[in-house]
Amino acid sequence: MAFREKGSKIIIKNAEQIEGIRRSSRLAAQSLKEVAPFVKAGVTTEFLNNIVKEFVRDNKAISATVGYNGYKHETCISVNDVICHGIPGKYELRDGDILNIDVTTILDGFYGDTSKMFTIGTITDHAQKLIDVSKECLRIGILQCRPGNRFGNIGYEINKYATSFGYSVVYEFCGHGVGLRFHEEPEVCHVDEKDTGTMMAAGMIFTIEPMINAGKARSKVDKHDGWTARTIDGKLSAQFEHTILITPTRPDVLTDIDGEFPKP
Repeated sequence: MAFREKGSKIIIKNAEQIEGIRRSSRLAAQSLKEVAPFVKAGVTTEFLNNIVKEFVRDNKAISATVGYNGYKHETCISVNDVICHGIPGKYELRDGDILNIDVTTILDGFYGDTSKMFTIGTITDHAQKLIDVSKECLRIGILQCRPGNRFGNIGYEINKYATSFGYSVVYEFCGHGVGLRFHEEPEVCHVDEKDTGTMMAAGMIFTIEPMINAGKARSKVDKHDGWTARTIDGKLSAQFEHTILITPTRPDVLTDIDGEFPKP
């Protein structure tokens, strides 16, 4: 989830903390599986939020977003030209819509954060291409996660790939450290310079969550709610997010419950 809140230093997690964060991360990912069958035309985004709310509550967890800077909902649901922080409400999904659902759970005091794209009915080839590129951007970023590599290479590789298709990468919202707090250091930029930034080390946990726009990279926030960030040109945006643990060998994608990434 792309809120910003700087901490003081990067926290290296110990084994007990890692296992707690792993459980919360898996719960966050499972909540997206739980809501998936209900994501269809005619359903409101508020209804989808309530599905996640009940599932998280039934698993003895809470949502990190409720009460965060006055935010009132358990998810962010961003439809079509909304980049992030879309507020669940009365909007009824329609054939051709694309949407991102973003969930952060707190389970036994530990945080897990993830999001993914969903589609409604038949979407355009252009929309599908944007989604595919956005998912690949996340994968490319995750491949940079290893001890001794620098955080700037995540954003460098993501931006290089996305712009090769004529898309742009949102630079106003970043990934972030997570696990013991909602937002920790470091900021993980999705547009960055090669071989710059802090060096990664085993025990670091953070999100990568590239937001890829079909048009211009900048956003504008709806004045009436102070949260909903849209593309400035009304074109589509797509995003995927995982929570990643740096291990001595390879990235451990804590929110990957589908086995897309090999375990260390």
